[in-house]
Amino acid sequence: MSTYPGKETNNVKKSVLLGILAVGIGLLIAWIDTRPTWDDTGITVAAIFGSTLLLGAALPGRAWLWALAVGIWIPLFNIVLNSNYGAVASLVVAFAGSYAGAFLRRALSATSAEKNVS
Repeated sequence: MSTYPGKETNNVKKSVLLGILAVGIGLLIAWIDTRPTWDDTGITVAAIFGSTLLLGAALPGRAWLWALAVGIWIPLFNIVLNSNYGAVASLVVAFAGSYAGAFLRRALSATSAEKNVS
């Protein structure tokens, strides 16, 4: 139990809001990626990495969830629509981005805490 009343409620609200945002971003990226005229893997990878990086930094304790919420849609769409099992590699990018964001957030928090002590 937290010493600050309402802190759990705020974290739950933040998690739900970020979860909805993550699923929306993932669906948008997957929809664009499955368009017949879209053939730019680099932009897709950057969009996945960048969005999961920001989500991982926003709430580091749920980095795995942000990676799945954003990254699962591309393999799902590509396997169902095109039998493209290679799209599962996009999950690696999503997890890398999410955990990089979580690491950066924790590293920056530790650095600012050290500055406040001295």
